[in-house]
Amino acid sequence: MFTVLAGGVGASRFLQGLAHATDPSNITVISNTGDDVEMFGLHVSPDTDIVIYALAGAVNPETGWGLTGDTFAVVDALQRYGYERWFNLGDRDLAMAIHRTRLLHEGVPMHEIVAGLTAAWGLQCRILPMSNEPIRTQITGPDGVLPFQEYMVKLRTETDVRSIAFAGIESAPPAPGVLEALRESEAVILAPSNPFVSIGPILAVPGIRDALAASKATRIAISPIIAGEVVKGPAAKMMVTLGHEVSAVGVARIYAGLIDVMVIDEQDRALAPQVEALGMRCLVTDTMMTSDERKAELASAVLSQVAS
Repeated sequence: MFTVLAGGVGASRFLQGLAHATDPSNITVISNTGDDVEMFGLHVSPDTDIVIYALAGAVNPETGWGLTGDTFAVVDALQRYGYERWFNLGDRDLAMAIHRTRLLHEGVPMHEIVAGLTAAWGLQCRILPMSNEPIRTQITGPDGVLPFQEYMVKLRTETDVRSIAFAGIESAPPAPGVLEALRESEAVILAPSNPFVSIGPILAVPGIRDALAASKATRIAISPIIAGEVVKGPAAKMMVTLGHEVSAVGVARIYAGLIDVMVIDEQDRALAPQVEALGMRCLVTDTMMTSDERKAELASAVLSQVAS
């Protein structure tokens, strides 16, 4: 079994490749739910939904989120009643949120809801929320504390991040199956996701970091930073304001002690000795997932490091 700690867009693209490189039934995804948000009275799980849509071949390839060909009649109509439209959910995307919200109101735990959604989309892999309990990523900027989605979507990350917190984390145990996956997997892969707000919340759930540190699996992380820049998202800006070096080495330092292998891009080949000096192996390969073929090739390269 291969377990992947996953955020949103970058993780979903890697998982598409992994599902081609190995039997999808051997894949377990531990999904970040710190991005979850209530919008229009509905519970939305952006990272989990992106992963489901991507693995189902239904994700909008232009945005990396939402559904191909979706319409936006509902959010358009809500503006008549004074709702803001900074969080853009398509009509079919809203259907997922309606279903999830109803089940939550009925007392169904999140891991069962996600399992049902995974099955409804015909996926063979297993997707687990990091916890069944609500956890909310909060960003502290120059003007105070912001819910993550307001920082990410409403403000388009145009504010300096001074600190990050995960509200509710102290009383949020891992969801059923999470710790077992970390213990029993052949490999645990940290997807090329933001280390602070995608992978960070997962590792902050009580017990998960310790389980990863103690795991007998080959533990592999893929750098989301290439040649000092991020492919998508605010990771590079966060690294600057939080005092980290904006490089694959900076990412490796964040994960030092938790991983055995760091995967970096060909453009960063010269950094490999610095990565290895941190006590981990370094795989240098093309990490730009510009096509389905490249996604599968990256996944195969990552799997080549398992127990090597």
